[in-house]
Amino acid sequence: MLLSAVWLSSKASTINTELTAAKQLVPALRANIVQDDAAAATAIVKDLHTHTILAREAATDPLWTLAGELPWLGANFSATREIATSADDVVSLGAAPLVRVANTLDWKLLATGSQKADLRPLAEAEPTLTSAANAVRQSSERLNGIDAGELVPQIATPLLTAREELSALGEQLDTAADAAKIMPSMMGGKEPRRYLLLIQNNAELRATGGIPGALAVLTVEDGRLSLGSQTSASALGPFSPVEDVDAEQSLIYSTRLGKFMQDVNLTPDFPTAAETARAMWKTRTGQQLDGVLSVDPVALAYMLDATGPVRLNTEMQQEIGVSGLPSELTGKNVVSTLLSDVYSRIMEPAKQDAYFAGVAQEVFAKVSGGTGNTAQLLGGISRAASEHRLQLWSSDDREQSVIAQYPLGGSVTGTSISPAQFGVYFNDGTGAKMDFHVKRTVQLIRECPAEGYSQVRVKVTSTNVAPKDAGISLPEYVTGGGSFGVPAGSVQTNIVAYGPVQSNVENALLDTKKTGFASNRHAGRPVGTVTVRLAPGQSRTVEFTFGKIVQHTDPVVAVTPTVQSLKDVILETGSAACTPAP
Repeated sequence: MLLSAVWLSSKASTINTELTAAKQLVPALRANIVQDDAAAATAIVKDLHTHTILAREAATDPLWTLAGELPWLGANFSATREIATSADDVVSLGAAPLVRVANTLDWKLLATGSQKADLRPLAEAEPTLTSAANAVRQSSERLNGIDAGELVPQIATPLLTAREELSALGEQLDTAADAAKIMPSMMGGKEPRRYLLLIQNNAELRATGGIPGALAVLTVEDGRLSLGSQTSASALGPFSPVEDVDAEQSLIYSTRLGKFMQDVNLTPDFPTAAETARAMWKTRTGQQLDGVLSVDPVALAYMLDATGPVRLNTEMQQEIGVSGLPSELTGKNVVSTLLSDVYSRIMEPAKQDAYFAGVAQEVFAKVSGGTGNTAQLLGGISRAASEHRLQLWSSDDREQSVIAQYPLGGSVTGTSISPAQFGVYFNDGTGAKMDFHVKRTVQLIRECPAEGYSQVRVKVTSTNVAPKDAGISLPEYVTGGGSFGVPAGSVQTNIVAYGPVQSNVENALLDTKKTGFASNRHAGRPVGTVTVRLAPGQSRTVEFTFGKIVQHTDPVVAVTPTVQSLKDVILETGSAACTPAP
């Protein structure tokens, strides 16, 4: 018995030593992959495998396996065996193939489209990435099947850590496999692709971000990007008859969805907005485009942070008549320039849209030039997509089915939506560019359960931070001049709140007092709408109460991307105090 204990203690020491050594190598491996250092990543994977295979051999030792049958303590031996086995599987079946694939790809070319890119290695990598994702998923399922409550803390803690790391790795591999499925075709690997580029203006909010004032056609061929014809949404004029939009959304957002290009994104559902915009473009131009891409100035700022500044085309500036605006745009000044300063320097709306399009062309040219920090650029693009500042829709059903699973797709229904998903979206009712001067916060407050259900209050506070004399100190194009019934300097906003499927909008408060609200449903989700008007300096709070929520997962919220940083808009979820029943 003593000899067995000594033997098991020796194996436990080996397992702990080898897995600890392996864990310490993981951050370096991630850094090497991000930095595209193939040789270093390959060497680390080799070292990782040396450690994990030793840990696996120790944990599958016959005596260790036999110890797994012991009452009480046996669960700890079995769990340790599963952890060691999963670690080795992840390295050999997950990390090693991933690094081999990374070695075959020129990520800089794929990220920047700076020249013709060979997209075949990416397409050929898809089966390997899918297989690796499946292997990691199986390991994750094995560990998730272990009852951590039966284990001693020394085993339970690394088990929980391993679960989290495997879940994150599985998501990353799934994303990489999905990208390999659709990127080669979407980047023009088989034939050129043309996308309608919507440049959203957050100074006049729409549910997906901002009014799509400037438009352009983005062509992608063999990974190379180029911007073609440019125009403005207003130049397309109203559509009669209107483009078809489903009845539910038309009821909530009116038939303006299909009448004006400027209003296609009154709905927060980007696939609906994109498909409508594509149909409008075909009606006006006869061109059948392959998809729609939207971007806002904050997303452009993220890109410029990585690529460095752009110098604007002198001829474009002279043609528009620009004066007093910076000739060089950076990640620090592009947002204020496009969403505020431009309106005091360029008075004609058509020329403002032309300036927007010109800036976008320069930024995309900079991205396509292959300069700057590629890793930072990929990070900026990823951040923009996660914040819904960058959204994509494809007319190809196979591609769209993949896109719809991610925030990049901008759907408000389907597999990308959490069961406890809330949404808060803003649509301008001022008919002007005052949203640059509005600060907003959104908070979910969980109420006490009642009769087996729970309820959540969605609290939205808006503040007009424009100067007191905004009605006369700001340009009339910014304030609207009162032409839409809103006093100059004031801001009117339609606040739209979505709840989870099967819940209901119970009531709405405006500054703690009950107020009327429009109640509808969109794809089974309850929708409440309240209109708020703010004078300069005024702050108001709207609260929607959603009841009969059956989901037990933590609530999350998606919001319209504004000029503010997302971290400043979404506050931490709060909880109302519960009074014990008598």
